[in-house]
Amino acid sequence: MYRFVLDTDIIIAALRSPSGASSALIGAALDRRIAMLASVPLFFEYEAKCMSPVHWTAARLTYDQAQVFVDGLAALIEPVQTHYLWRPRLRDPNDEMVLEAAVNGHADAIVTFNSRDYGAEPEKFNIEVLPPVAAIKRVRNE
Repeated sequence: MYRFVLDTDIIIAALRSPSGASSALIGAALDRRIAMLASVPLFFEYEAKCMSPVHWTAARLTYDQAQVFVDGLAALIEPVQTHYLWRPRLRDPNDEMVLEAAVNGHADAIVTFNSRDYGAEPEKFNIEVLPPVAAIKRVRNE
């Protein structure tokens, strides 16, 4: 089973488009084909972004439906305790908690639309950076 940390952009894409690769990754977690890892701070970011009206209205959801989505994420996530902070390593300070969750959770990969934001840092920890299409293809080919 692959262990993935999903960047917040993947979570938002899954919320907005139930037929895309990002949503398929959530489905793979629901089917227990992947472990979806997140630390408490990363999950709080997921929640904050998903509960922003700009995102749930774009997805044509109600506030309550967006809350159900967030609650579902909480049920799927394997919690990661942060034992070590690895900051600063990345250009964008907001991505630091994603890298920290991946390192502390022994992730196979970080899944993101913005691989350039991570540079070569994840490789130093033996963590790949994958776009959602490549990640779901890997899961389906297993």
